[in-house]
Amino acid sequence: MTKRTTSVAMTSATEKELASLLVRDDGQEDICLATYRPSTGLTRDSALIAEAVPPEAGDRYVNRNATVTAEYILRGVAIAQRKGCGLVFLHSHPGASNWQFMSVPDRDAESSYANLARELTGLPLVGMTLATGTMTWSARHWNIGKGRQVDCTHSSSVRVVGNRFAISWNDVLRPQPQPNRRQLRTVSAWGEQCQADLVRRRVLVVGAGSVGLDVVVRLAASGLCHITVMDFDVVQPHNLDRLIGARPRDARLKRPKTYVAQREGRGAATAEDPKIEVSDLSICEPEGMKLALDHDLVFSCVDRPWPRAVLNALAYTDLIPVIDGGIGIDTFADGRMRNAIWRSHVIRPMRPCMSCNRQLDLAQVIPDRQGIFEDPKYIENADLSVVPASQNVAPLSVSVAAGLFSQYVSFSVAPSGLGDPGPLHYSLNTHNLDHLEHTTLPHCAIEQAIGVGDQRLDLTGRHNKAEQLRQFTRFPDHATRLLRWIDDRNQMLSVWLDRLSK
Repeated sequence: MTKRTTSVAMTSATEKELASLLVRDDGQEDICLATYRPSTGLTRDSALIAEAVPPEAGDRYVNRNATVTAEYILRGVAIAQRKGCGLVFLHSHPGASNWQFMSVPDRDAESSYANLARELTGLPLVGMTLATGTMTWSARHWNIGKGRQVDCTHSSSVRVVGNRFAISWNDVLRPQPQPNRRQLRTVSAWGEQCQADLVRRRVLVVGAGSVGLDVVVRLAASGLCHITVMDFDVVQPHNLDRLIGARPRDARLKRPKTYVAQREGRGAATAEDPKIEVSDLSICEPEGMKLALDHDLVFSCVDRPWPRAVLNALAYTDLIPVIDGGIGIDTFADGRMRNAIWRSHVIRPMRPCMSCNRQLDLAQVIPDRQGIFEDPKYIENADLSVVPASQNVAPLSVSVAAGLFSQYVSFSVAPSGLGDPGPLHYSLNTHNLDHLEHTTLPHCAIEQAIGVGDQRLDLTGRHNKAEQLRQFTRFPDHATRLLRWIDDRNQMLSVWLDRLSK
């Protein structure tokens, strides 16, 4: 059984408010409370900080170290209970740096309130520490035992989503990989500290088509240690002019696209022990959605309305940023190209969602969910303007991937201190790159559900197309199974010979 991990996430606005309560001008320690909502993945439990509960006069005493009153704890618990949230106990370590583990007084203070908080809110107490020297967070969930035997699970990370995506890492649970000689040029672009942050992230790539495959390969080449590829589709002959890395035998054997992405990603990987995992689930299925909740960031490489709607909501409800984009190719009636445009954007709190920035028509979600877009008769008789486009060609798919990566690097590295650039639009015929100034539409339900976690409106359901393709890929006919076995052995021999030659 996979051991469950824990994490904490918040928006940069929430972090700013909490820091203002914990960082004192006189350099002394301080304490405050907050509430959180749970976000439950397949293997990770995240606490999404909802709001601060500022101390009032007499709620805590500060004399170098800070102590808190029972009245303040009870008030915080009552607020959390009323809003269906859990309680967060936060304190600062002035001048400290990096991830902080608890001292004996810290442990005594948090453990003394852990049972009360869990019994009254139904959720574990979450403890957090701010190292003010580097503004690094650490966290733990008091979710083990009860009474005098209560204990905590230390979190692996604390994520802050804002103009830049910042993560504080627990070096014990997520050790910092050391750069190797294959990553020298990558490290030289942004330094060892930034590289240590990037390679520890768990990144999910949804869609292993022409763009998604390229994203997987380049993430692996840059040194990421843990990549998951999600797609239920198989390689077909008409994919071969765009799916760079796929081979004719992959189409003949109906190989899953994730198989190709994993094979090419492993070949390009520069990490010492890369984990490139695959899933044939759909992000639209409940288990696919839960798998996504185990990740720190998602690349959206799909073009259908339903999966994009699920990812669009996830970025807000569960504070997992989504790097999204797409391409549209326009032709004249005689087949000549008129133009091609591609878009890229980071979907996150404090940015307009895909619907507000006009990259997702929510009216198409229900027909897509019903499988109408899979019906050839519907497509033949429909107004093509309402059918999701899936146009792409190899020379331009790399431009879409480049657009996604420019957003990813800006959002993660913040060159010159500048982070997420906002939605970008590139027009091929005029070669203009434009910043799009979209704003949130009135009463946007997506952007009003920031950090609700498990209280989200569930957009997932049964995905018939995914079920049909899984049935074929998991249980192929005897001839296909035999040919795949031979092909696998040939590839294993090739890998062995490559290693031997080194």
